Amino acid sequence: MSRLGSVQRKMPCVFVTEVKAEPSAKREHQPFKVLATETLSEKALEADVYNAIATEKVDGTCCYVTNHKGQPYLWARLDRKPNKQAEKRFKKFLHSKENSKAHLWNTEEDFRPVPEGWVPAKEVERQNGKPVPDENGHIPGWVPVEKNSKQYCWHSSVVNYEFGIALVLRHNPDEPGLLEISAVPLSELLEQTLELIGTNINGNPYGLGSKRYPLHFLIPHGAFQVENLPTLKHNDLLSWFEDCNEGKIEGIVWHCGDGCLIKVHRHHLGLCWPLPDTYMNSKPVIINMNLNKYGYAFNKECLFSQFSKIDKQKFDRLKDIIFDV
Repeated sequence: MSRLGSVQRKMPCVFVTEVKAEPSAKREHQPFKVLATETLSEKALEADVYNAIATEKVDGTCCYVTNHKGQPYLWARLDRKPNKQAEKRFKKFLHSKENSKAHLWNTEEDFRPVPEGWVPAKEVERQNGKPVPDENGHIPGWVPVEKNSKQYCWHSSVVNYEFGIALVLRHNPDEPGLLEISAVPLSELLEQTLELIGTNINGNPYGLGSKRYPLHFLIPHGAFQVENLPTLKHNDLLSWFEDCNEGKIEGIVWHCGDGCLIKVHRHHLGLCWPLPDTYMNSKPVIINMNLNKYGYAFNKECLFSQFSKIDKQKFDRLKDIIFDV
């Protein structure tokens, strides 16, 4: 499986952004919008975004595969956030006219506790060996997803640690226009970040599964490259998102040669998301879930077992996959 950049911190927008005092269409109760200007950002230019690989930004929750307990494990994204008192001080600092100096954090006392096993993300800045909060006052990090976890039940539904496999959606290697759902060894996904999507994630923008039979799977970041992308101009990208079938996606992530990731979201351009029909849902999908080689009786209610019952079946789109058992 080809691998591109790993999402270990907040991605900057490809354009310089500005804040407008209008209700956000992205976040409920947010009284402002963050919109893209027509100027490319310095970070994007420094990273040589013109020669980067453009990929679809998938709408889910970020995950990470790395070793834990001596084997490859799925980790859930969990940012460490300040407690109420520290957050008040930070907001006061942000609104102060004399904030030319950096905000001083006490990482021992200012932050909420995190679960055992939590680790800061790889690209988090450190001072004196301690992680430094980002511009939002958060410390991005990861927590291992244990088997049968209640808090991360949808994460745990897409992995089986006994056999070290994960439920993955990607392009079929023989037919690029065909999507494939298959069981992939976690060892093949080591040090990659992925997006968990499905019925109970982010309002289910892709319309997957049902309340009775929830459906989730992982998509490696960078798995869906964007073809025929227009020039990196505000109006050209706006037209592409509005008028092209390929533009019916949440956004674009550019994977730059230096490892930097640059993004643009439809909301940056004042466009709506989610959409009634997405580009991902316009592609046919095949199930490749032959589990016989494992010689193991999977729980009949788990996703791996459900998909094995429809092995080799082809669907016109992802929304058509509804289990009925």
